[in-house]
Amino acid sequence: MPRLLAPSQGWLFSPGVDLSVFAGSALVSVAFVLAAPWLGVAGGTPLWAWLLFVVCVDVAHVWSTLFRTYLDPDELRTRPGLYLGAPLAAYMAGVLAHLVSPGAFWTLFAYVALSHFVRQQYGWVALYGRKARVSVLERRLDAAAVYAATLGPVVWWHANLPRGFWWFVPGDFLSGLPSWVGTVGLGVHAAVLIAWAGFQAARVVRGEGVQAGKVLLVVATWVAWFGGIVVARDDFTFTVMNVVLHGVPYFALLFRYARGRLEEGGYGAGAALLRAGLPGFLLFLVALALAEEFLWDQVVWREHGALFGESDVTLPPDVLSLVVPLLALPQATHYVLDAFVWKPGRQPALLSRLGWTPMATRHEGPTSGMKPVSTMAIPARSD
Repeated sequence: MPRLLAPSQGWLFSPGVDLSVFAGSALVSVAFVLAAPWLGVAGGTPLWAWLLFVVCVDVAHVWSTLFRTYLDPDELRTRPGLYLGAPLAAYMAGVLAHLVSPGAFWTLFAYVALSHFVRQQYGWVALYGRKARVSVLERRLDAAAVYAATLGPVVWWHANLPRGFWWFVPGDFLSGLPSWVGTVGLGVHAAVLIAWAGFQAARVVRGEGVQAGKVLLVVATWVAWFGGIVVARDDFTFTVMNVVLHGVPYFALLFRYARGRLEEGGYGAGAALLRAGLPGFLLFLVALALAEEFLWDQVVWREHGALFGESDVTLPPDVLSLVVPLLALPQATHYVLDAFVWKPGRQPALLSRLGWTPMATRHEGPTSGMKPVSTMAIPARSD
């Protein structure tokens, strides 16, 4: 008889959460883009959109990694070399790149960020496969589908530079690819996605069922990357499509993890932030994001004087080579640590903190009696 998927295997978080953070993120992004003319958006990203999408989603989600790392004294004691070495190595690499030229720094930073964004989408789909214990063939097809959905548009982008938007700053991506390479890239991306869709359809025909959440994730990834790069004509569209699908699921991940860690009695004095629930969690992150952007605006960009006030700070180039990588350190550290801290094979307690497996023990304390965290998984490599 064909093996039918159990209902719980079709979702990573839960039906409601999966629909909200994956499909919902893509739909909200599309809705904002379609509503741009009625919102008064004409090409660029207005201040309200910058605050909502860049500060409150993109930058704030970076700071949420604190709840997995530096806000947890026990975690710091477990891997002090990683938590000290990651920011030091990232800072040194950034300084060296900026000393070569500011352009070299932003190019390096853009490609590291791009890799992080792509790998996160692969991580989600890999955990879907792990939860359902799918075959090796299906795991490889899922991985190919995510890489096709993300890298196909990126290759096309590189072959059609310049566009009306950049990853960080103008000229950060390397140009020079002939346009035909972009066409081939989109052709390969379409062929892979059609093969993946055919495989999913064949499962349905055989009565084996599909993981609905995984299908929604792959479709949402394609909508965000194809729509935000190939279809997009302006910075607003790229920004909205780029950051929402990346940041919103990560908020869900970190909040679930933090609640699970809190049940164990973790975070010490910092536990008060989580006892305020999701609003307290998000407000704390947004406050840190605003503080970071204030420093960027005062020292480097000077683009949002209406919000942060005008700045007369002028630093010489050699000092900027020390300051700019320091300001970028939260993002750089997030990119590095995210490749290490979500590996359950190296930390078995991680799955129980996320609600994937039952906790062996529960610490008595202010949080005892909390309802268990919903079943979910880690968006990281499963190999």
